[in-house]
Amino acid sequence: MITQELNRGWYIQPCMGESWKVKTDIPCSVLHAMLDAKLAPDPFYRKNEYEVRELLDQDFCYTLYFTPQKEVLAQQYAELVFYGLDTLADIRLNGEFLGMVDNMHRTWHFPVSGRLKAGENCLEIVFHSSLRYIREKGQDAIVHYVAKGCIRGNNFLRKAHCMFGWDWGPQLPDTGIWRPVELNAFSGARLADVHVEQRHNKGTVSLQVDIQLDELPGSNKNTVCCVLTSPSGDTMQAQEEPNTGKTSVSFTVAAPQLWWPNTYGEQPLYTLRVELWGENGQVQDVWQKQIGLRELTVSREKDEWGEEFCFQVNGVKIFAMGADYVPEDNVITRVTPERTQRLLKDCAIANFNSIRVWGGGYYPDDWFYDACDRLGLIVWQDAMFACNVYRMDAAFEENIRAELRDNLVRIRHHACLGLVCGNNEMELGWVEWPDVVTHHPALKADYIKQFEYVIPQEMEQNAPGVFYWPSSPSSGGSFDEPNAENRGDVQYWDVWHGMKPFTDYEKFYFRFCSEFGFESFPGRRTVETFTEFDDHNIFSPVMESHQKNGAANGLIMYYISSYYRYPKDFENLLYISQLLQAEAIRHGVEHWRRNRGRCMGAIYWQLNDCWPVASWASIDYFGRWKALHYYARRFFAPRMVTAKAEGTELRLWVHNDSRAVLKGLVEVELRDTAYTLLAHTMVSVQIQPLSVQQLDVIDFAGEMQEHAQDTIFAAYRLCVEGADSAYASVLFCRPKQMRLPQPFYTVRVEEEDENFAIYVKSDCYAHQVELETELTDSPFSDNDFPLCTPQGVCVTLAKNGVAPEVTAEQLQKSLFVRSVADTY
Repeated sequence: MITQELNRGWYIQPCMGESWKVKTDIPCSVLHAMLDAKLAPDPFYRKNEYEVRELLDQDFCYTLYFTPQKEVLAQQYAELVFYGLDTLADIRLNGEFLGMVDNMHRTWHFPVSGRLKAGENCLEIVFHSSLRYIREKGQDAIVHYVAKGCIRGNNFLRKAHCMFGWDWGPQLPDTGIWRPVELNAFSGARLADVHVEQRHNKGTVSLQVDIQLDELPGSNKNTVCCVLTSPSGDTMQAQEEPNTGKTSVSFTVAAPQLWWPNTYGEQPLYTLRVELWGENGQVQDVWQKQIGLRELTVSREKDEWGEEFCFQVNGVKIFAMGADYVPEDNVITRVTPERTQRLLKDCAIANFNSIRVWGGGYYPDDWFYDACDRLGLIVWQDAMFACNVYRMDAAFEENIRAELRDNLVRIRHHACLGLVCGNNEMELGWVEWPDVVTHHPALKADYIKQFEYVIPQEMEQNAPGVFYWPSSPSSGGSFDEPNAENRGDVQYWDVWHGMKPFTDYEKFYFRFCSEFGFESFPGRRTVETFTEFDDHNIFSPVMESHQKNGAANGLIMYYISSYYRYPKDFENLLYISQLLQAEAIRHGVEHWRRNRGRCMGAIYWQLNDCWPVASWASIDYFGRWKALHYYARRFFAPRMVTAKAEGTELRLWVHNDSRAVLKGLVEVELRDTAYTLLAHTMVSVQIQPLSVQQLDVIDFAGEMQEHAQDTIFAAYRLCVEGADSAYASVLFCRPKQMRLPQPFYTVRVEEEDENFAIYVKSDCYAHQVELETELTDSPFSDNDFPLCTPQGVCVTLAKNGVAPEVTAEQLQKSLFVRSVADTY
């Protein structure tokens, strides 16, 4: 097959009114082009969102003049392929109407054989206003539910729902060509479909490669050649001649190199190349992908508590640790492979082994799944249906079936793909949400048809080896207690929306928590990108505009009043909000990990932001780590110690979420805030793989007769094979009740081969020390940590994360240090 890219030299202009015209390459949305050409203000700055939103309430035209290659014109068949059109558009070639599109999640094909001209051709795409469309559709009284922060009527359009707003995102329904355009042509035959199935046996893996051809009339004899290349470069080859356009090729891999999730093993990838040869032996078409050899499913075994829900990889039950991923930018054509790779690498660094793609955005680009394959991140993939009520007429059913086929075929070969989930929260909505349950029963029946009939059919036909789950949360479907504690997955929000204390997590032993979260503000440097100095009050109009969760700023203040003292200024309020968020999520994760076997997943809401905003994210829009992401690196560590103080007692658990025995020591120190050592304990431990063990309770009642709870802390760490981990600390009261002395910090920076080593000390205990520098957005090796001993800590910063000319002295001067005692 011959492919001619049609991505360069497009013109974008409004269909009526304004007379501007911009030349650009695609992918490029209308808003992206307008921002680059300075035709619109930055929608993320202050309250510009609302002005820019209205600019999108019109139609826009994309025009390309191109000359088909001679080789294209010489073929029997040619088609235009659009990998992403957002969303409502009419397409014309040389003035002739080819068709209309109405789904941004699909790949669109339009035959153009006999319609192409030698010489210059004109391709024109008119995008109609999605705002106007949903405004009209939103008048439908039959469907009245609207997700928080969203524009009514968004459920009638197959477009990323969050582009119409959410309780963390702006209302900026951009439009345009968001993925590449190609002109494809062939004669005889081409590869239409390649599906790979794995069968794992003891010591071997059998691969069956099913191949489907598109054959034109008069097609001659064809041959399919498959080559499997191992990670070490060894190859296996097989050939077959298709019969009636179909054939299968099989391989048996001895001593297979298995793919494992992050921290459980390596991620070796095999390359599978399928070539279609014509009668003369020439290569007609090629399909090439990387695959990982693994068995990956979800176990739902019955047990003493009910029914488990956990990922099982190569026979090993995995405790899923990760976060929920949302679109990385409201202007989605600004998302690049490099940006996504950085975000996902930050997940792997923080010991994630899983990531959930939330259903209110879009199916990510191929590079997202490629990165998850390489990094060992199991993908929980929602289908793109979230927090909405859908009408299942024939046209909608046909549209979503095509959408599912396109995306399932595209992603099903990936080693990382753990499950596909039908929707986000809609089964729960039909059971518990007053604004949903009041709809007509026919719409509830439509729900069952869509998520328990149509999508399962498409899964069986297009991705039969992938586990399907009807909704999140769910106990398995049919409105049967969708948020039940002892089966299926749960979304738990009483800590935050319900204003419950952090300890409320400890009341529940969910089998798999796929959503739970707590908000914070982004850091000062991020806030300064969208504010002026006069906006630096969390209740200012601008700060409240960058808070889409209603009264959430007040909710943050409520929780601060419960755990911390009132911050003395705006910047310290931002910092304390992040510690609050991190501590909340830590309570939940550590509790569920202590109950490994009963609980098998903690996926917090959310990983990232689509714009600079107060939200539940652990990494902000600019890729800057909040305190939560540093905490995640610690509370997702496969081998770690967790602690809980109750009265005068200290309880400790040792976690071993690896496939090897853990042998080491747990060291515990009781100190006062002047670093005076009051008690010291060393415990030898040997923990079996994939398990957790509680140690004997340590009672400090004697020490506490002479030292008040608000002046002491316990420091603890895990020492394994001479590699002593950093101290963590636990308080015997809430931070606001501690009598924390004002620390005096000493910071020294030394240059190493690839890193800067940053040595941080203080003259007294410092609770949750934050380092900050203007010289980089790259993360430190650790941050938001306690200083528990006079020796202090050493953290590193990669040299490739700062400008080459930065010296150790410059970095040292730029560092700002604070802890909780500095905030009031």
